[in-house]
Amino acid sequence: MKNNFIYSLLIAAALVIMLSIMLPTKAYAGDQPDPSGTKTGTVVDVPSAKPGTPTIQEIGDAVGHNHVAINFMWTLITGFLVMFMQAGFAMVEAGLTRAKNAAHTMAMNFMIYPLGMLGFYLCGFAFMFGGVGAIGTLGGYSGLSNEITINLFGKPFGLLGWSGFLLQGKGYDVAVFTLFLFQMVFMDTTATIPTGAAAERWKYSAFMIYGLFIGTVMYPIFGNWVWGGGWLSQLGTNFGLGNGYVDFAGSTVVHMQGGVIGLIYAWLLGPRYGKYNKDGSINPVTPHSIPMAIIGTFILAFGWFGFNPGSTLAGTDLRIAVVAVNTMIASATGALFATLWMWWFRTKKPDPSMMANGMLAGLVAITGPSAFVSVGGAAIIGIISGILVVESVFFFDKIKIDDPVGAISVHGVNGAWGCLSIGLFADGTYGSGWNGVSGAVKGLFYGGGFGQLGAEVIGVLTNFILLSALAYIVYKFADKLVGNRVSLETEIGGLDIPEMGILGYNGFEMDKVAETAHPI
Repeated sequence: MKNNFIYSLLIAAALVIMLSIMLPTKAYAGDQPDPSGTKTGTVVDVPSAKPGTPTIQEIGDAVGHNHVAINFMWTLITGFLVMFMQAGFAMVEAGLTRAKNAAHTMAMNFMIYPLGMLGFYLCGFAFMFGGVGAIGTLGGYSGLSNEITINLFGKPFGLLGWSGFLLQGKGYDVAVFTLFLFQMVFMDTTATIPTGAAAERWKYSAFMIYGLFIGTVMYPIFGNWVWGGGWLSQLGTNFGLGNGYVDFAGSTVVHMQGGVIGLIYAWLLGPRYGKYNKDGSINPVTPHSIPMAIIGTFILAFGWFGFNPGSTLAGTDLRIAVVAVNTMIASATGALFATLWMWWFRTKKPDPSMMANGMLAGLVAITGPSAFVSVGGAAIIGIISGILVVESVFFFDKIKIDDPVGAISVHGVNGAWGCLSIGLFADGTYGSGWNGVSGAVKGLFYGGGFGQLGAEVIGVLTNFILLSALAYIVYKFADKLVGNRVSLETEIGGLDIPEMGILGYNGFEMDKVAETAHPI
């Protein structure tokens, strides 16, 4: 009886389906289905002041509005992707350090987000973009046009923006808000890099002071000089050096800045207790969770598809396909060649932590040139970055700069390499009119001469000098107020309880036995 009932239901369902296919659909005015989507969204959907057919002006306005709306949505969505990279940074840094400091490392990666954001909102955005002029892809709004300049050699040198504070007044505009969100998450990437280089011995109170300065002053100045209409971007129009200093998505504006700050902090803080012996030999400090670091790396690689393609600020710019593939290829060659270099020439093992850093190095290096190079150029840039990151890690260890996660090598060294590579590999197929210079961006290997390479060298050197000075000043300021380094007792026991009041891993003491036998 039960089976007969089930069979009856199945037969009835089959009949209903057959009838729905065979019977013609009755069309009513205004509700004709459009399964292909070709008839949905036509001239009748254009808002009109009067009933009937819209005017040519109204149609044009609708097309322009939709064009800019696509760019808005693209820029915002890619900004959301970049924001998620913060989780990746937290996992990579916590994974590559020790379990006894996990809560402290995670807390730095967490708190830098609100600290940096509020500083950027307060004045950092205004310093960086207050003189940017028209935001072409986002509707052409030109309210942010107050750049502080000086005249040298008869040429204007932009130094700092001066409008858009607290996003008020001329900053209260939809295009400005879109740009703010996207640029804020870029700033946050810079801000979090030094937390890896200075991990496992940095006082949380001193870190908080740094966090207040990074978004307000430290990050925006160089950013203005490159992306806000400042003097580095004017090297082309003022002195004929290619298209001026070019950094498409932030190899130096974002990554090298963080790497240089990390270098200064790691140097001034000194190495972790037990890392180096008096005879110069090195005691390796083992990461507590390689799986966490690998997962964090993949999160970062995913977020990078917002980082680089999003920097077009235009979903209507079809170059995003080239940017995305270049990003992917450089990450792959970076990871592969870092692995092979460690395996064949350094440790004779395919070190998983260096696999991760190799991928990140490739991503950092391709960030600046991603829109300007061919996919072959991207592969070469990634190969060199994979080798560079390995050799750089060993170099800094040799000179006793203790960087627990390799942040200086990944972001600082390869950030510099990324922008220098523009002066070599830019193929002249993109960037016409960049920084007000007619003609596309073209490097030395594609007939561009030494002009573009010269601009890139000037920009990289400027970055290193400026950020070294700013990092030194902020470090010394915090040292006077609260001190930068935790006590030796706190460092040996772990920063979680003394600094944060809670363990990252409750019930575990994974580091203690090893450090009792051999202090590291």
